Order: sequence, then structure tokens, then C-alpha cells
Amino acid sequence: MKIRGNGIVAQSGGPTAVINNSVCGVIQAWEEQGNAGRLYGAMHGIKGVLEEKFINLSAQSRDIVEGLRHTPGAALGSCRYRLQEEDYLKLLRIFQKENIRYFFYIGGNDSMDTANKVNRLALQEQYELYVIGIPKTVDNDLPFTDHCPGYGSAAKFLATTVMETSIDLKGLLMSKSVTIMEVMGRNAGWLAASTTLARRSDDDGPHLIYLPEVPFKRERFLADVETVYREMGHVYIVASEGLVDENGEYIFAAKSRDSFGHCMLGGLAETLKTMVEREVGIKVRCNIPGTVQRAAAHCASAVDAAEAYMTGTEAVRMAARGCSGIMVTLVRDGGEDYRCLPGSVELGRVANIEKKIPLDWINSAGNGVREQFIHYVRPLIQGEVSFPTRDGLPHFVYLEALRQRPLVGETR
Repeated sequence: MKIRGNGIVAQSGGPTAVINNSVCGVIQAWEEQGNAGRLYGAMHGIKGVLEEKFINLSAQSRDIVEGLRHTPGAALGSCRYRLQEEDYLKLLRIFQKENIRYFFYIGGNDSMDTANKVNRLALQEQYELYVIGIPKTVDNDLPFTDHCPGYGSAAKFLATTVMETSIDLKGLLMSKSVTIMEVMGRNAGWLAASTTLARRSDDDGPHLIYLPEVPFKRERFLADVETVYREMGHVYIVASEGLVDENGEYIFAAKSRDSFGHCMLGGLAETLKTMVEREVGIKVRCNIPGTVQRAAAHCASAVDAAEAYMTGTEAVRMAARGCSGIMVTLVRDGGEDYRCLPGSVELGRVANIEKKIPLDWINSAGNGVREQFIHYVRPLIQGEVSFPTRDGLPHFVYLEALRQRPLVGETR
């Protein structure tokens, strides 16, 4: 089967250090199809589709497209927008008007749900549309894929940062002998757990890691801190922002919610700091990397970048074979040497389902991980991404349409 008609690719949710590798993969694989129609990029995700803010990716220079492979952030722009029921039909009518027959959606759990609903509506309306989801999330919580593009690079950055700041903590034992790093991870602790790679000896941080998979117990936490402090003279703690108590309530969450109804997180470190300073009497410093952990292209994993690119190319090739209603997956082959091959899963099996760390990968004390997890994550952080520099800093590329923030229809 050959590509017939036009295609469109969009990004959604929080970007990653390697998300644009997937966009590059889609563009370059589309060009390989020969007589394919135009490939559009939707500016700022699914909202850009509804507002018909498109850029013709088929007309972009090869240098810009190739430069996407070392540029962080969402090159096409992103959004967090929950489609209403009437939006789906509007979106399909836009696809029909522009003869768009291929929809590639790069995102996480909510994005796969959106792609699944678009696919179902197209089938219901008997409109020939091939919908392929491309996985992306530093949270690593999409099911049916060994891991998610973006996770390996964020894990590498966080482990590196913990190594560096742990050395800083040990070398300056002054008034603040406890460091708490709060990392992303709403309901799954994959990112926090990855910082265990920073430990090369017993006194290296992190000494304690707390994950959403294990209910947080205040008394146990404080006892853990006191024990490590007595043994080491300093304590390095890493905690997922989404820690919950035994009733499933977040230890810290703002009252506001995003468009998908998720609680807005961030602020856990200060909550834990108050506990330690009041109950244990040790001064605490908080490290909160925020969006740095998903944007640090200078610390990207070569394995992660290559796999993000592969999911983009495979999405187009699967669509060209007539596949639809699926998400591209990464399948670890289980050999002695690490290798992942592309696979696929039905979108309906992925939508709004979160993959958490297996409980048998977490230690019995609930404050660290076992060797099984280390064996899983270590291959994902291997290698470095090379990129050009200018005046001593990375030289990133930009799609001009995004830089200029075009109005509806201006970039088509």
C-alpha cells in the first residue's frame, strides 16, 4: 500500500529532550514514500488542528528537519487541551476538507485516548483515516511498551544531577545536611527511581527514594531520615511529586486542576522539608529541577534519541502498510546485549491506563529499588547526543512558523 492523501503530525502534553526526533522521523519517513501528499504539522497540538493552524512540513529545509534531532522542546508547539464531544466531529470535518488521511499524534496517556476517539469516529463516519499514536512521556507510564521515548534522557539527567549535588552535599557539611530533590511523577515513580543509578558507593546519594507506588508513612519517613543521618552525617532524599498516603491522597497537591482534571502538583519538597526540620531538627535544602528534567538536551541519551526517531519512522511505515488505531511500542528483545525493536498495540488498550513500577522491583522498606529495576533502566541512559555549538552554546533549530506565532491559515 502507498500513502494516499495528506498527513498531519501533532505533539501534545509536556515535551521531552528527544521528542523532536519523533517529528524528524515522521517527516523523513514521509519523504521516503515518494509521491505522498503534503505532510502538515499542527501548531500547538490538537488545538492547532481545531484552529487550522498548520505548517507545511514537506516544504521545510533538510537542515532544519535534521536539526530537530538535537533540539529540545516541542518544535511544533504543544498544548494541554481536552477535546469536547463536538470537537471531534469538527476535527474530522477539517481532515476531510484538507484531504488528510493520516494522523500521527505524539503524546502520553491522554493523547492516546484522544487518538483512539478520533480513530473510532472516523470508522463510524466511514472516512478513510489512518491514526497512529507515537509514545512520549518522561513519566514512562504508558502500558504495553517496554519504556517511553523521553524517559531515558530525563533519567540520565536526574541521575547525573544527583551525583553532582550529592558530591556538593558531602563536601560542604555545614548547617544544611539534608537535601530533598522533588522530581516529576504524578502516579508512577519511574523518574525518581532512576536516580538510584547515581549511587556508586554506600555513602553516595540518593540514600532514600520515595515513590507513589508505596503509600507514604510520615513516621516511617522521619525514622528513615534519622537513621541515615546517624550513619552518614548527611541525607540525600529523592521523592516523586505524586506521593500519596495510605488513603490514596496526595501528600501535597494544589487545589487547581488542569483541563483533564488532574491535580496540579509541585510543592512536595517543601512539605517534607517542614516535617524534617520540625520533627528531626535538621536543616534541609530543597532541589526542584522542574521542567529542566524534561528539557536537558545537553544530557540526552543517545539510545533514547535513536528510539524516539525510530518510533516516528515506524509510525509512517505502519500507516503505509494500512495499519490504524494503534500506538507504536518498543519491544526489548531479551538478549544479552540491549536492543529494542518496534511493535504496536491497539490505542484502546493504552488510553488513560498508567503503568507503574512493579512492586517486586521496590525494596521491602519502601525507600529504594532493587537490582531488577537497575537492570531495566541502565541501558536506556547510554551514549551521548552530539550537537553543533555556536559561541560555546548549543545551536538549536526553530520552525519559523512557531517563532512568529502565526495566525490561523498563515502557515499553510
